[in-house]
Amino acid sequence: MWFFVLLSWVATIAQFCFASLAIASGLYYLAELVEEYASVACKIIRYIILIEMGIYICFILFEDMPILMMICGIAGHFCYLHVMRTFPYFLVTSIPFMSSMFFMILNHYLAFTHFSNHYFPFIEVMAYFTICLWVVPFAFFISLSANDYILPTQTEQRPLLGDEGDDFTSHYFGKRGKKFGLLGFLKSSKEMILPGRNKKPF
Repeated sequence: MWFFVLLSWVATIAQFCFASLAIASGLYYLAELVEEYASVACKIIRYIILIEMGIYICFILFEDMPILMMICGIAGHFCYLHVMRTFPYFLVTSIPFMSSMFFMILNHYLAFTHFSNHYFPFIEVMAYFTICLWVVPFAFFISLSANDYILPTQTEQRPLLGDEGDDFTSHYFGKRGKKFGLLGFLKSSKEMILPGRNKKPF
């Protein structure tokens, strides 16, 4: 009896490790795609935002959902569209970004309150949270490294200008060594866990 229980715990740990590796590999691949095709990723995220706004409208028309929660979701996605104006640069101190975070937190609170007071199948609850609340923030998260290899433009002038004057090009290339995005984090983690071998010159 105890041997079977011990074996089940070992299998659970192995499954958790396999799932973690699969998720990390998927995130790494998605981050590389977003970094390489930033303009395409921008269009895809815009389409996702518009589709989700349409889903909220369908909830209002066809389902008995709280109108305040639906309006909050539409307002949050409207703020997402304004955040996309500076994609792939995210100004965390800007009004659209802070407003989108506010509406996202408020929408989570309203959703938890509604689904805890009214019975819905688990798959429907997860469908709302996944599609309406988590897809766009997750897309923003994997897009954090998209500006690592983007050439500096005037859209980047405002976040980069500060005490160093108007030379935002030199500031850009000076900060390229600092990789704070998801892809940079995954690459550094890969180097820590699996250091590359130095090839011998022939």
